[in-house]
Amino acid sequence: MMMNSKNLSLAFKENINSQGMLKIANYLKELGKKSMKYFLTSNPLLAKEQILNPSNEFVNNLQKDIPERANALFICSDPNSYDLTDKFAEEMKTCFFNSGFKFKNFKVLDNRNAKEKSELISEAEVVILAGGHVPTQNIFFQQINLKNELKTANKIIIGLSAGSMNCSEEVYAQPELQGESLDPNYKRFLKGLGITKSQILPHYNLIKNEYLDGKRLFEEITYPDSFGRSFITLNDGCYLYGDGQYEIVYGESFIISDGTIKN
Repeated sequence: MMMNSKNLSLAFKENINSQGMLKIANYLKELGKKSMKYFLTSNPLLAKEQILNPSNEFVNNLQKDIPERANALFICSDPNSYDLTDKFAEEMKTCFFNSGFKFKNFKVLDNRNAKEKSELISEAEVVILAGGHVPTQNIFFQQINLKNELKTANKIIIGLSAGSMNCSEEVYAQPELQGESLDPNYKRFLKGLGITKSQILPHYNLIKNEYLDGKRLFEEITYPDSFGRSFITLNDGCYLYGDGQYEIVYGESFIISDGTIKN
């Protein structure tokens, strides 16, 4: 909403009369906020071709929002798996480059430089959240206080798989590794970054018929977990886009809620 000088003056006067200068400072802070935009994907890469998957207008929509020569930051999923993180980061950088995105800088954040996290996050216009093991990444995000670091940031967030899942206010950490669905101490619901309220389940086209711990992953594990909640499935090549005002899913997806699945 645009505000003209007359309305701004009236707002100032009202704030001064009510709670003084502190109110004005808070008012200006709110007025100056810019919205965060986010692309929460399942798998946005075509690894064999070494490009971003152009399906569902993904590349075109990124081009609308990512500035030229932007600074990018790749935040890991496992802060101690340095070789794996570097491999994934390089693959991501290559796919972006081959799809027409020329970043000024492309840096990585893990435990090697976690002490510099505030500076690294602050200078990045694009933040890429890696895929991996959801609970492991969730712990690292909490350790670096990522939610607070991004709270008022005007950035482009690109989530991959686990990174997308951890963007939710309440994360559904769908059991993935052997034994997790049987472990009474395994936490299936975690506090996330709060970028979205949507709870995402990636790679649906690949894992919908899988078994874990002798049970069907979806029908016998995920469906029962969905009572009182709604999970959004994403196939590879699909993504959820949001800008702080609205969200839209690009590509085929399903809603799993109260033990059932529907379009």
